[in-house]
Order: sequence, then structure tokens, then C-alpha cells
Amino acid sequence: MRKFVETLGFTLLALMLLAAPAAAQGMMSGLDLTSPRMTEAEMSRAEVEALLSQATPDRPADLNRKALNGLDLSGLNFDGADMTSAYLNGTDLSDASLVGAKLDQAWGLKAVFTDANLSGANLFQAQMIDANFDGADLAGARLASDFTRASMVGANMSGADFSADMRNQSMGMMRGVLNSADLSGADFSGANLSRAAGEFANFTDANFEGADMRRMEAAGARFDGANLEGADFADADLQSAKLDKAKGTAKNLER
Repeated sequence: MRKFVETLGFTLLALMLLAAPAAAQGMMSGLDLTSPRMTEAEMSRAEVEALLSQATPDRPADLNRKALNGLDLSGLNFDGADMTSAYLNGTDLSDASLVGAKLDQAWGLKAVFTDANLSGANLFQAQMIDANFDGADLAGARLASDFTRASMVGANMSGADFSADMRNQSMGMMRGVLNSADLSGADFSGANLSRAAGEFANFTDANFEGADMRRMEAAGARFDGANLEGADFADADLQSAKLDKAKGTAKNLER
């Protein structure tokens, strides 16, 4: 019965994601989101723990392409682990440590990373749509991934890099996408959001001190109470964005 409910839940998730923005649709075109690869796990928590226990700084855990969908992996230590192209849809990684972990091209639809430590982690072209990063530490992380509708309330993204990779455009612009995400109270101080997308995102009370916002697409975004001191908005798209209650003196910003 439980497996049926989980399968039904992922089926509903798949149907919802079919209505996601065009950029996300392009990445998932022709993909069966209800397939076992996207919904089931090939390892148990105990097996993951055993693998992690054997990891060393010289030989970090190898979870490349592993299907870990729906598992409770909360509180585990994945520091430096290779989780490239791993399947983490619906996985609970709250309070986990993923310092310096490699999550490039990973799937984390509706994954839970609340209060997790992902400082210095690498998330390039990962799919984190509807994921939860509330209170997570992503300081200095590479975040050129899709965080559409993600919840990142109070997350620490100081010094993080959301900027577009202008060297690799074969599959479109690889950049951080925060469209319709909740980033209220998040820390973006010193972050690079150049060419990133944040349309209709909620940046209420967020800290953008010294951030690079050049050419960012933030139409319809909310910056109520946000600290914009020293942030550079050169050529940013802020059409219909709410900036009236923002604080600090930003560069190249016309209100």
C-alpha cells in the first residue's frame, strides 16, 4: 500500500512538472518522470550509510548515477561525495552534510535539503524544481541549476555562483534559475547572479550586499526590505519588480 501511495505521489508530481516553465520542459522533454529510475531507490539507507562509512578524503563516496529517490538520508555525511547525475527525487537530505559534494546534473525534484550544509558544493545543470533548501548553507557553491519554485527561505548563499556558463551553450544557457522561488531572508552577499533568472521570485528581506546582478532577469520579483547595498544591477531586467521598500544604495539601479 505504501509503495502504491509513493508511486501515485510521484505520478502526480510528474503531471505537475509537465506544466513547468518552458526552460524546464526543454530539459525534461521526452523523459518519463514516472519511470522506476525517477521514482524508486536501488539502495537502502543502511546501504548508503555503509558506503559512506568507507569514504576517505582521498577516496570520497561514489554515488554517481545512483537512484536514491524517496529515501530518508537525513543527517548523513556526504562531504566530497560524487553524486553526479544521481536521482534524488523526493529524497530527504535535511541536516545532511554535503560540503564540496558534486551534484552536477543530479535530479532533486521535491527533494528536501532543509538545514543541510552544501557549502562549496557543485550543482551544475541539476534539476531542483520544487525542492526545499530552507535554512541550508550553500555558501560558495556553484548553483547553475534549475531551482524553479524552490523554497530557500533563510538560506545562506553568500559568495555562491549562479552566473551563466557562456562557454557551454549547446543546450541553451546554463545558469541559475530561481523563477517563482521563495528566497525571503536569504543571504546573497557577494554572490554572482549575472544573467541568472529570478522572475517573480520572492526576495523579501534578502541580503544582496555587493552581489553581481548584471543582466539578471528579475521581472516581477519582490525585493521588499532587501538590502541592495553595493549590488550591481547593470542591464538587469526589473520590469514590474517591486523595489520601493528595498534598502541600501545599489549600482546602476533606477527606481
